[in-house]
Amino acid sequence: MTTRNAIILAAGKGTRMKSKLHKVLHEVCGKSMVEHVLSQLQLAGINKIMTVVGLGADDVKHTLGDQVAYALQKQQLGTGHAVMQTESLLGQSEGETLVVSGDTPLFTAATFDRLFDYHEQRHAAVTILTSKAPDPTGYGRIVRNEVGIVERIVEQKDATSEEQDIHEINTGVYCFDNQKLFAALKELTNDNAQGEYYLTDVIGILKSQNEVVTAYQMDDFEESMGVNDLVALAKARRIMQERINTKLMKDGVSLIDPDTTYIDADVKIGNDTVIEGGVVIKGESRIGSDCFIGAHSRIEDSVLHDEVKVISSTLEKAEMHTGSDIGPNSHLRKGAELGKDVHVGNFCEVKNAYLGEGTKMGHLSYVGDATLGKNINIGSGVIFVNYDGANKAHTNVGDHVFIGSNSNLVAPVNIAADSFIAAGSTITDDTAQYDLAIARQRQTNKANYAKKLPW
Repeated sequence: MTTRNAIILAAGKGTRMKSKLHKVLHEVCGKSMVEHVLSQLQLAGINKIMTVVGLGADDVKHTLGDQVAYALQKQQLGTGHAVMQTESLLGQSEGETLVVSGDTPLFTAATFDRLFDYHEQRHAAVTILTSKAPDPTGYGRIVRNEVGIVERIVEQKDATSEEQDIHEINTGVYCFDNQKLFAALKELTNDNAQGEYYLTDVIGILKSQNEVVTAYQMDDFEESMGVNDLVALAKARRIMQERINTKLMKDGVSLIDPDTTYIDADVKIGNDTVIEGGVVIKGESRIGSDCFIGAHSRIEDSVLHDEVKVISSTLEKAEMHTGSDIGPNSHLRKGAELGKDVHVGNFCEVKNAYLGEGTKMGHLSYVGDATLGKNINIGSGVIFVNYDGANKAHTNVGDHVFIGSNSNLVAPVNIAADSFIAAGSTITDDTAQYDLAIARQRQTNKANYAKKLPW
């Protein structure tokens, strides 16, 4: 196999997006469009990947990091001009070079592989990736001769009525013999109304030199969709989401209503997990097998081990171990970790805290900045008072502690194993093992006082 290179074009402004965010950085199912393109090129085993940046260069570089080499297009003078900027990096390389736009997030590694294979088998100077469009309006048409050889690409505005009836369209992706590409670029001119250097003109140059120009027609037209505005972005998301959800279901994940289930591209989910409608799972979340995710839950960058149950709750950078459950309407914030068989009920919040195996927190309580042991009972309305207005402090609670309802544990404080916190107490001092801690004023009853009240 010859060396395979790729150039991602990511320098355009994308004015039709009407957004401050650089065009190729708009997200589709949790990843920017250019990241989708890059990940599929990597899966295709490309040896060297270059990204042409221009407007928004720093943001693109921050997103892609050191996964690619960069070339700067200081002025946006067309696609041909963009490729010219990679000459110092790629001009002397042998092998084949694929050129793809950074705003085409739906292409797959399999399509790139097939394009390279087709190109190499035919010893072509360039192979155009084409597709059959149901409605080709607006696309460049692939004009072939009577034996199927590619003659030229005709843009919509220049096409005759007969050419407008052609449904095979140019997707804007090309595979070149690298040396022939850069040789042809030297002959490229900007003698057109826009004063730009068009990559499509390279095809005409190669054709005039009697080089082999071929076209590989891909099966799935939707893959080729470029995103130029927010309407197209929404469509790309729908297509990508359907692709993600279909793969998950084929892998044994049960999606009750896949049309209303939103799962990012990098999420991993084990088999026999059931996910109801309205669920959002984002980032690099990992969910094990035999889990249940109830309707309208939101899970972001979190880890759920096997047999976990989440009912209508929100998790952010949290972890739930095997057999734990939460909800409805509770919230695990950053740093929350529920040990094995932990129960967190309704309207609870946990932040930067570990709850040990078998601990129960039924409802209406808050645990923040704390380490809790095993088999602790947390009553209703319990508050871990962790913030004094300037600093956070930590609370430690040993195994088998009972914390009565409406208690406040004022950090920093250490509650020893087997302690009992009486309901309604505000605890500011450490306890010893087996202590009963009561911190409330003794009740006083005033006989017959209620008779004096005006109502």
